[in-house]
Amino acid sequence: MAETFRVLIVDDSPSMRQLLKMSIAADPRLEVVGEAGNADEARTLVRQCAPNVLTLDAEMPGKSGLEFLAELMKYRPTPVVMFSSWMPRGSELGLEALALGAVACLEKPEASRLSISLRNLVETLVMAARATVHKPMAVAPPAAIAAQGGAGFDKVLMVGASTGGVEAIETLLSGFSAYCPATLITQHMPENFLKSFVARLDSRMAPEVRLAEDGVALAPGRVLIAPGGAVHLELDGGAQPRAALVPGPKVSGHCPSVDRLFLSGVPRATRIVALLMTGMGRDGALGMKALRDAGAITLGQSQESCVVYGMPRAAGDLGAVDHWVSLGQAAEAALAHCRAAVRAGAR
Repeated sequence: MAETFRVLIVDDSPSMRQLLKMSIAADPRLEVVGEAGNADEARTLVRQCAPNVLTLDAEMPGKSGLEFLAELMKYRPTPVVMFSSWMPRGSELGLEALALGAVACLEKPEASRLSISLRNLVETLVMAARATVHKPMAVAPPAAIAAQGGAGFDKVLMVGASTGGVEAIETLLSGFSAYCPATLITQHMPENFLKSFVARLDSRMAPEVRLAEDGVALAPGRVLIAPGGAVHLELDGGAQPRAALVPGPKVSGHCPSVDRLFLSGVPRATRIVALLMTGMGRDGALGMKALRDAGAITLGQSQESCVVYGMPRAAGDLGAVDHWVSLGQAAEAALAHCRAAVRAGAR
């Protein structure tokens, strides 16, 4: 028999709760087990109903949705889908929710577009109910990592992530000092969200974090993130490695694609360390296998620390992962492998 997921609806509008209940209950994969109009009611129902997933409005009387989210993730981590008019694409509020542990953020649209949004919400709830969420990790970098200096980084770090990637990438970069490997990141995220995400990272992390631009040089201390839109981020492996933005269709279901990023590193694979983090689907698996076969060091985020284990699992199934690391170990492992000597004769 097909698995049924238990849903708790948290929204201060009775009419919206009723609409959500009707839409969610119409899907046989989901069962509405409770409705709450504020954080206090939600807290009680989480204990009583043990939902698999919550819908959560951001703006509620008393404690806000984000305050409740932070409390929930600390004491009883449960998958949450934010569904709020305060969640337009690219909003700081949405990024904060994702960083706190929300699996996804959807904008509650005007009435004329609500039916399409509700269908999207149902599919997102099914995905989120299967996710694994954890208590928030301390983001202060260990002193041994933050103080690193001296020996140079001769390798480029490539990182791919999707669902759960906001928290994962923030945790990874929090373990880097201002002097870190030249880093290229492809994160599946709407274009407008990426701009806000990069600004958030650059203001909070020690390295320079910026949206990748075509032709910009790679350098230690610089983290470049794919800008989204209709271009893939790739490595232009000339004498001075540079970022390349290459227009093209979706690859492995995505643009920008992690596979495109990883495959671009194959010509200089022995100078690449690749890390595949939490995310749904298979993007990055084939590229990581090609990198490993060509001599790169490959790291996969461990199942127990992923929000969604799909992308690392797909790479593992192909035999593409050299080392499995927890989220808490990812920064230290990436730095260590980027410092390791390049083998004689490497390109």
